[in-house]
Amino acid sequence: MYKLIMTLGLVLVSAGVLAAGDVTRGEGLTATCVACHGTDGNSPAGSFPNIAGQSESYLYKQLVDIQSGARSAVLMTGILDGLKPQDLADLATYYAAQAPAQGAADPALVALGESIYKAGIARKKVAACTGCHSPTGQGNGLAKFPMLAGQWAEYTEAQLKAFRSGARGNDGDSKMMRISAMDLSDPEIKAVSSYIAGLRP
Repeated sequence: MYKLIMTLGLVLVSAGVLAAGDVTRGEGLTATCVACHGTDGNSPAGSFPNIAGQSESYLYKQLVDIQSGARSAVLMTGILDGLKPQDLADLATYYAAQAPAQGAADPALVALGESIYKAGIARKKVAACTGCHSPTGQGNGLAKFPMLAGQWAEYTEAQLKAFRSGARGNDGDSKMMRISAMDLSDPEIKAVSSYIAGLRP
């Protein structure tokens, strides 16, 4: 029976299933995170993502992927070394409990950005972002689709370009993000990233 329980536990961890996290313990693990992500998960610069208020399941998946190498994140090299699955769950729970930042869109880019976000680009077969990330950018935690609202435009732009080039590929077998980004031009990526920054719940 013990072996069965241990085996099941290993299978769940390897599948990226979120264990119950502890906010207080998670806060105690953030010392190495503060420089890039701020004290509450709202980063001081657009090169680092805002992670406050992000869903626990999405944060946990990203931490597992970065730790395992499934997602390349050069600036996080070595930071997660030695952390156990429970540590990652606690970090995810802590940051999910924090109040997310609010950003602003560039007024000159709103029309194009909104059009792409809400309707996609039919002639390029680019799907609308709302289907997975919701009309207000709140995402879908159960499906591990991230909240986008208020994210730094610079960061979103960099991630879309990484998906487009294939440098980032941890979007699963569906390749959903790689397919969505592959035909977006630089100006289109810039516009939709700016629009996302200004989204509100």
